[in-house]
Amino acid sequence: QVQLVESGGGLVQAGGSLRLSCTVSGRTFSTNAMGWFRQAPGKEREFVAAISWSGHTDSVKGRFTISRDNAKNTVYLQMNSLKHEDTAVYFCAAKSSPTVGSWYLGWDYWGQGTQVTVSP
Repeated sequence: QVQLVESGGGLVQAGGSLRLSCTVSGRTFSTNAMGWFRQAPGKEREFVAAISWSGHTDSVKGRFTISRDNAKNTVYLQMNSLKHEDTAVYFCAAKSSPTVGSWYLGWDYWGQGTQVTVSP
């Protein structure tokens, strides 16, 4: 059974940094696209960043950087210069395909999410 487990969330002051991790168990995901989404209270889930099997990245936040360590079956989201509006639950996702393609379609596996709270 495939499981995606996020970690690294927490409470941070505005201007601070956090690094989220997402570790996949159950199978190797080195040839799969991975991504991060977030959902703030009362808002829809939104795309944050994604990375293909080869390391090509897409990100809508210049302050956020996605990376992966295939040897550890882990994808990271480095978040810098955090703002209060970055407060949300952050979810990791994986596709069955090696490339990202659509930012919102084709995500086959999801983690449970990790809370990030940025104090003003």
